[in-house]
Amino acid sequence: MLEIKDLSFSYNKHKENIFENLSINFSKGFNVILGPNGAGKSTLLKAIFGLLKYKGEIYYDNVNLSKINFNKKTELISYLPQMDLNVSPLTVLEMVLLGRLPELHQKISDEDIKAVTEILKALNIEDLITKKFSELSGGQKKMVFIAQTLVRNPKLVLLDEPTNSLDLQKQFELCQFLQNFIELKKVEIVTVLHDINLAIRYADYIVILTNDGKLYDSGEARKVITEKMLREVYGVSGNVILDDENKPIISVKKSIRNS
Repeated sequence: MLEIKDLSFSYNKHKENIFENLSINFSKGFNVILGPNGAGKSTLLKAIFGLLKYKGEIYYDNVNLSKINFNKKTELISYLPQMDLNVSPLTVLEMVLLGRLPELHQKISDEDIKAVTEILKALNIEDLITKKFSELSGGQKKMVFIAQTLVRNPKLVLLDEPTNSLDLQKQFELCQFLQNFIELKKVEIVTVLHDINLAIRYADYIVILTNDGKLYDSGEARKVITEKMLREVYGVSGNVILDDENKPIISVKKSIRNS
C-alpha cells in the first residue's frame, strides 16, 4: 500500500517545516486523514501526488513515487484537490471525459462514453449528463469532480475533503459508494475529512495529524478515536461511546481553550 518515509517539507525555506521526518504506513481500503486546521492534511496529499518538492520518500505498492516521472505517476494515481471552479462552458459529459486523459485520443470512443455514463450512474447523477457545468449547484459540481477523478480507474485515489458542499444524504451516499468502489475496482483511497463521525463510520484506517504536522496516532476507529485524542488534538472535551455496531460515536461538549 502507501508508505511515507521521513517526509520533510516547508513552503518557504526560511520558515519552520510543516512536516519534519514524518513517517506513515497507510492500510489497504478506505483511509481517512483527520486533524485540526493547519495540520498539513491537504499538503500531505499534494506531496503524495508529486506537486511539492519534499525531502524523504513516498512508496506505493513498492514503487518509489519520488523517482518516477509525473506522467507515470498519473497512471497510478488520481487526485481531487479542494477547488472552486464555478464557470465552465463544458457539459457534465465533457467535464467527466477530461478525467480520461491521457487515454482520450482525437476521437472519443464508445468505451470512453460508457465509462462516463457508468460512473455518473453509480454516483446517482446520470441525470446531469447533458447539463452545463456552470449551471450546477455547488454540491452537484463536487460530485462531477469526483466522477472525473474516478472515471479513469486509477490504482490509488486521493480525495481532499470530497464531502464539502454535499448535503447529509449525499455525504453518506458518497462514502458508501467509495466503499463499494474499493471492492469493485480493487483500488485504495486516501481522503481528508473534517467530520470525525463520518470517518468513524466508513474508514478502514484512520490517520490523525496534530496541528504541528506530526503523526498522533493511526489505526482502526476504535483504537484512535478517544476522549484523550479529542482533548490533545482538537482541544475539545467530549464523550466517546460505542453504538450497537461497536463503532465509536463522539459527542463534543466544549472547547478547552481558556477554560
